[in-house]
Amino acid sequence: MENAWKKYEDIQEVMNFADGYKNYLSTCKTERECVLETIKIAEAHGFKNIQEYIDNRIQLLPNDKVYYNNYGKSLVLFIVGSEPIENGMTILGAHVDSPRLDIKQNPLYEEQEIALLDTHYYGGIKSYQWTTIPLALHGVVCKKDGTTVQIVIGEDENDPVVGVSDLLIHLAKRQMKKNAREVVEKEDLNITVGSMPLKGPEKDAVKAHVLALLKEKYGIEEEDFTSAEIEAVPAGKARDYGLDRSMIFGYGQDDRACVYPALMALMEVENPAKTLVTLLVDKEEVGSNGATGMHSKFFENILAELIWLKEGFNEIKLRRALSNSKMISGDVSAAFDPNYPQVFEMKNTAFLGRGISINKYTGRGGKSGANDANAEYLAEIRRVFDEHDVAWQTSEIGKVDEGGGGTISYIMANYGMQIVDAGVPVQNMHAPMEVSSKVDLYETKQAYVAFLKEM
Repeated sequence: MENAWKKYEDIQEVMNFADGYKNYLSTCKTERECVLETIKIAEAHGFKNIQEYIDNRIQLLPNDKVYYNNYGKSLVLFIVGSEPIENGMTILGAHVDSPRLDIKQNPLYEEQEIALLDTHYYGGIKSYQWTTIPLALHGVVCKKDGTTVQIVIGEDENDPVVGVSDLLIHLAKRQMKKNAREVVEKEDLNITVGSMPLKGPEKDAVKAHVLALLKEKYGIEEEDFTSAEIEAVPAGKARDYGLDRSMIFGYGQDDRACVYPALMALMEVENPAKTLVTLLVDKEEVGSNGATGMHSKFFENILAELIWLKEGFNEIKLRRALSNSKMISGDVSAAFDPNYPQVFEMKNTAFLGRGISINKYTGRGGKSGANDANAEYLAEIRRVFDEHDVAWQTSEIGKVDEGGGGTISYIMANYGMQIVDAGVPVQNMHAPMEVSSKVDLYETKQAYVAFLKEM
């Protein structure tokens, strides 16, 4: 496949779409923020909360647009089709969680007049990449009185930032002899948050000062950390990358580089025959478990409600709806990096600028834990993409036994539906700042639109 930029005499539409994505990426740094912003976009396009229909037993009609918010951390959007739902749905899926540092439940302490927050890393990270960069704190604090406090510190240009320190090179002789996994121990990813003591005879006066500031601004006490979900993420906005502005540099592109195209593709389709779904889930980076992960039954449950509201529920309709569906699991793939060519198998590698990347199989080693899409289904995907002039490529993550990874596709395949992974190639995957190509992002949206319309 030749470079996708060559398709365009006028690249303005590609650039405009990338600007929208950069705004989304800069706004949505946690799974909760992704859900809230996505609902805002969806409601502006006519989507309504399905709970209103459930509570009032309102029948769903073809082309009705509804969403289901699952604990504020995963989201399902439906456009109701004219056909019975048991004929199957056309589904786009992606995940809204990204690697980060989570603040522990008893995090705040003082060491030699420096206040720090203890963290537990989330997802697969290289710990040394998270030192000496500006971090922001995002999340919620849920108080015993039932109120929830939203926390965002470090994104406004007038905000302070926080960070994890590293050992100066002059004292790092022993550290530099360690392997990369141990250069910075995961338990040492402690975030510096203050060094000014509170005036008076306070014990741990720097810690006391930090607590006083938090109480003044947010009305929270130290014990409220117990019921908080606060994430440390790279501070600052997504930026254009490269002197030609052809790429995007920003946090969380795994997997928001697929979330945004999947969302915006759904916004472009009207009056479908089959029910269309965009499914945005949490916890993929840690195994898809929990009430908001794909192993949960939340999607199955809300689908049962959808069938009930549209045409009356029975179990066989639900089972047929799932097994007759076709899905793209939108997840990023590893883009070739010319600084590290030795880990890539060049004939089966994704490249920046060549369009959406199709991964027939995931897993690692001998395809362990893989979803391996059927050849017949891949032929359908190829036909649809080619008929709609979508730039696409195929890939896997690295050489055999060199890399690998997993997505939500194997979980959805358990229902018997046809599914394949296809998404945006990304450099620096799982690093604090990742890189994607604007044209790949746009081609992925175009691919998702074609899939929704034709499958």
